[in-house]
Order: sequence, then structure tokens, then C-alpha cells
Amino acid sequence: MKHIFFDLDHTLWDFEKNSEAALRILFEELELGNHLPSFQRFHTKYKKVNAKLWHLYGKGKLEKSVLRVKRFSDTFANFDIKNKELAEHLAKRYVEVSPYQTNLFPDAISVLEELKSNGHQLHIITNGFKEVQYIKLSESKMIDFFDVILCSEEVGKNKPAKEVFHEALSRANAKAEESIMIGDDFHVDVIGAENCGIKGVLFDPHSRQKSGTHEWHIQKLNEIPGLLPWMKESMI
Repeated sequence: MKHIFFDLDHTLWDFEKNSEAALRILFEELELGNHLPSFQRFHTKYKKVNAKLWHLYGKGKLEKSVLRVKRFSDTFANFDIKNKELAEHLAKRYVEVSPYQTNLFPDAISVLEELKSNGHQLHIITNGFKEVQYIKLSESKMIDFFDVILCSEEVGKNKPAKEVFHEALSRANAKAEESIMIGDDFHVDVIGAENCGIKGVLFDPHSRQKSGTHEWHIQKLNEIPGLLPWMKESMI
């Protein structure tokens, strides 16, 4: 397993914690309490709206410029608020604030250090927006671990499109049979990778997937180093 490709959001960088932290900052900064009943109700609705729109973006049915504002305008609409200017301002500030949050999943740095010291080449394949993903990696002190960082928008398609994984392999000068992909999304990361001949590892920190969903299914990042010899053995 010479090459290890990681997803970023929800896999190394704790998207949910960081998003909530950024939104709490902006809720106070923009005095959203004057418009909304509470942060909790706003945040709960926002997460549902955002997940739905990201699903559409992943399928190529929504432009990122639209997603960025629509996730807030649609959330506001659930509270009978029609304020395009506020939604646009919140969207702008969210992109400015959220990538500077630095919550990582437990053991992220120590696992990356161990893998690197053991001679593995580490890479990132993300559907996130290029201009913020590099900030996240830099601010959270992870960027130097990775040889290739590929944002799918550079390819013009999103994971699980084969073109994304093929481009990542090409940039890393890696062969599919000597590579693995670790990510939280079973269909986007794991099945997407395996459709290209790359072994997939499902990272499921909140145990949302049924046991047996996939052969290689982990809940903690620190399981990765011990998993690799077993994966290598299975490929012989």
C-alpha cells in the first residue's frame, strides 16, 4: 500500500464541528438572533438544507456559486425570512470564517505522522472547493503531509466520477493496485475508488453504517496502520 488517498471533510477535518463553530461566530457577529428564534433551530434546519444541496452539487446539478448562497436563503425561508442581502453576506462570511476552524478527528495528526514515517505517500481527493480546502489543510497543520492534493472541481466532475480518481492516480504517479482510498462516504469515496481498482476503506466515526457494509470499515483513524497489513495480505 504505497499510496494512501484521503478524503478531507468528515474524514480528517471535522466538518460538522468546524461548520457549527463558524456559524456560532457569525450568528453573533451578524446579530442573527434578531431574525431567527435561536441558534439551535437555525443550525438544525441549515444542516438539512446544506446536505440536500451538497447532494445535488455532487451529482453536478448545482453550481457552487449557487450552493453557497442558496443554503442560507433556503434556511431563512423555513423561518419565513426573505432577505437576499443577508443570505449573500452570510454566505460570504461563512466561506471566510469556516476554513480557519481547526477541529480534526481524534489522532488525525499522529496517524498521518506514523503513515508517513512508515514510507507511505499520502494524498487528498476532495469534492470541497479548492480555495478553502488549502486553507483548511494549512491552518490545521496537515498540508505538509500530502504529496498530491486534488480538488475534484479541477477535473470538472465530482467523486465518484472515475475521471477524478484517474487524475489523482496520474498526479501521484501511482498504480491503482498499490493504492487505497479512505473516506466517510460509502458511495462517493469507497465505491467510487473501487470502481477504479483502488481498495476503499470506509471511515464511519459515528457508526451510521450497518456492520458489514464493507469489508474494510473503521470507526477510528488510529485503526488505519494496523489495518494495512491485513489489506495487503488480502491482495496477495
